[in-house]
Parts: sequence; structure tokens; C-alpha cells
Amino acid sequence: MQLTMKLAIAILTLPSVAYAASAPPAPSLTPLIRINVPTVALTHVTLFDGSEGAAKHDQTVVIDHGKLAAVGPTASVAIPPGASVLDESGKTLLPGLIGMHEHLFYISAGGGPGHLLLGTEQAESAPRLYLAAGITTARTTGAIEPATDLALKRAIEQGTQAGPDLDVTGPYLDGRPNAILQNQSLAGPDDARETVDYWSKRGATSFKAYTYITPAELKAAIDEAHAHGAKLTGHLCSVGYTEAIQMGIDNLEHGLPEDKEFDSRKKPGVCPAADAQAGHSIVALDVHGPEIQGLIHTMISHHVALTSTLAVYENFEPEEPSLDALQGTKSALSPTSWSEFLKLRDLIKQHPRYQSPETMAQILRKEMEFEREFVRQGGLLMAGCDPTGIGGVVAGYGDQREMELLVQAGFSPSESVAIYSSHAAKYLGRENMIGTVVPGMRADLLLLDGDFEHDVSIIRKPEIVFKEGIGWDSAKLQASVAGIAGQR
Repeated sequence: MQLTMKLAIAILTLPSVAYAASAPPAPSLTPLIRINVPTVALTHVTLFDGSEGAAKHDQTVVIDHGKLAAVGPTASVAIPPGASVLDESGKTLLPGLIGMHEHLFYISAGGGPGHLLLGTEQAESAPRLYLAAGITTARTTGAIEPATDLALKRAIEQGTQAGPDLDVTGPYLDGRPNAILQNQSLAGPDDARETVDYWSKRGATSFKAYTYITPAELKAAIDEAHAHGAKLTGHLCSVGYTEAIQMGIDNLEHGLPEDKEFDSRKKPGVCPAADAQAGHSIVALDVHGPEIQGLIHTMISHHVALTSTLAVYENFEPEEPSLDALQGTKSALSPTSWSEFLKLRDLIKQHPRYQSPETMAQILRKEMEFEREFVRQGGLLMAGCDPTGIGGVVAGYGDQREMELLVQAGFSPSESVAIYSSHAAKYLGRENMIGTVVPGMRADLLLLDGDFEHDVSIIRKPEIVFKEGIGWDSAKLQASVAGIAGQR
């Protein structure tokens, strides 16, 4: 969301990111691993394979040396001699999830209205929390410490740290004013080009334009990213969606609430105020009217993907989600960060700078409607949790809530899984490696302890996360960083 509110596919023919197989986990990580054998068979599971098709019952999935060797009905799949066989009756298997709006930072405690916003890098907690929730690949959609993010990517690949594969996004490409103190304000189009060039050469594989970027800077950044074989997404305000699409942007973040082209106060290259009037203008939009239908057509015809971040919008409704639903978040956060979140949750109801709870609920419903219509017409929708807002969205736990909200938005469980897996794999150009559960693909899987088909809250019960065939223990990953999120 816009940080004044945040506080806190025929895809372009560009080279896809190369991902080498990761090194074996270091001995120090062994206590976090439940299964590490060459061949394992998961039998009698209910399978969502990432294809949007209906759940398949009583399935067996065979993992052999990090790849999926066989997938099919338990009665007909031959289990190789010597395989470790696990009876997973009553459980659900999903493809490893691909989070497409994730961060490796958290807005520091005390960063409420009237305070400078600072992000604290979560190098220790975030990778483990993402992996524990089933996120086996993550795009760090905006970085305050890109060098740290790149170092974490290498450490995960080298087996010295536990976490998802990282598609590292360069530093925020923003203009002035700048909402997060650590963010660089671009000095013009040349600066935009130089910034993209610099971080591309150091390993960044995607870029993100931010709220106050100028049209000229955005165009320069897009062209430079494409010249390096990278893609560029945007959380925009000063530039409207349609203008950005015409420039060649690849992806748009969040959806209607951040597209100010329909705000009557919008001037070229200027971000209008985020206030009650802005909220009411979003609520008044008709998803089936000519303006929104035109935007959807333009996005699809230009092969521009959309990233859903419903969880961070919900975070601005003071009573949603309930505190009971936030127990996992509470266990992850440091006591100070949890206390600051509760303070901001109460403050949001009073502060005139923000929308009323009723308006925020209407904005959330409007965005859900927009996303359904975008997908209905053939648009490529992806998802992530965007762990920012007022502090109640935390790595991994926020993705669980995002999955629940996709189903609340009207997507079936199968469609929601595909949004979080095969859709993202397609955007990343890795659909032949990850995103679906079929023989030959990499063995990235999420085993849930329960019946996700009939109760999507089972997404909150991850048991084992397989990444390249190694089965990480979700509970142990979470416990290893309990109480430190928000600090490190």
C-alpha cells in the first residue's frame, strides 16, 4: 500500500533467472530438518497440483534426489525399493508456494504517525518464517538493504542459511518526498538508469518503482531493467497505471487502491493526497464500468501481471483479523514490536490521516472484486503478503492470511493455490521447474496437517516443507526464531 497509508501472459521475451541447485544444508541446520533421504514417497495425500484443477484424492508423490519422480493415485504409483514411505492420510499436499511481494525487512517499532519510518532488516527471522509457511521461492519486492538480501540469497544457495530461493529486487526506485528514510530519492532519469545498472551487475534480478518516481525516471528504469534481462514492477502513485503500462512495466503491485489515475485531483507526475476523499473515490469505482474495464483490457493486452496483497489492506481494519487469528504473528514478533502494533491498531481508528474502518473494509472488498474480474478475463494474478503496514503482517504468517483472503475474495482453493504457485512461476519464467506438482519438476512441496480442500484455515498448519526434496520441519523453523521478528 502507499506508505503514507502503510506506515509503518505472454511475458516479455527476456532471459529468465538462472537458479543453480542449492548446496546440501550445513550441519548446523540439521535440527530443523525432518526428512533428508534420497527417495521418499508421500502416500494417501489430497493433492492440489497448482494447475487450478480440482483436488485429487488418495495420491502418492515420489521424491527422488530432489525431483518429483512420480505423481498419481496411490493404487497405481510404483514406489521404488528402498524409498522411505510416509502415510499422510488426512493431509494435504500443495506445490511449494511462490511469494511475489515479500520483504526481508519490517517497519521498526515506534514508526507510527508523525515519526520517521525506518525498516529493520530481518536477516535472521524472515527467511525461516517464509520457509516454515511453505514459501519455497520469494521475490523481495523492494529492498532497504539490497546488499544484505543478496548475501542472504547466496547463503541460502550455499546451504549455510535456511530460507526460500530469492529473486532479489534492487533498492526502491523512488522520488521525493521519500516515506522510508533509508530509501534513495532518484535525482533524475540518468540516476534511475545508473541505479538499475549498478544493482543488476551485483545480482539483483528484478526492480520496483515506488510512489513518487517521476514519469521520466520510471521510463528510464524500465528500459534499463529490460536491457539487463530483468523485470520491473511498481507500487505507483505519481504515475498512473495506464501510463506505466504504456512505458512497458511488467507488473503492478496491490491493485486499485494504488492507481490514482481515477482520482479527480490527479495531476501529471504528481501523487495526490492519501486521505478520506481518495478512499471514497476508490469505493465509488465500478469494476464493470468503462474505466476499470479499460484498465483490465490494457493490462492484459500488454501482458502486465498483478500482485495481490490483500493481507496488508486488511491490516488497516482495526478489528481484522481478530487477535485470535494473530497468535502466530504474536509468537513471532518481539514483545516490543507486538506492543507497538497493538498501539497502532488502536490509533488507526482515530487518526484523520487514514480511512475509517468502514471505508477500509469497502476498499478491501473492491480490490477483491477487481482481482476476480482481472482473472476472469485472463489476467495473470500472483500474490504475496507485503509485511509492512502497521505491523500485523509478518513474513510467512501474512502469506497464510493472504491465502485465506484469496478464498474469501471468491477464488476456489485450487485457484488460490495456483495464484501462489504456477502463476508466479510463469511470470518468473520458471514454469518448467517449479509451481506445479508433476513428474520432472523440482521437489518443492508444502504438506499441511489437515483437509485444506474444505477448510482453508488449514494453511495455518504447515507440517513439512520440501525444498529440493529436503523436508524442513515447519514448527522447528518457527520456534528457532520465535520472539525476534521485528528486531532481526
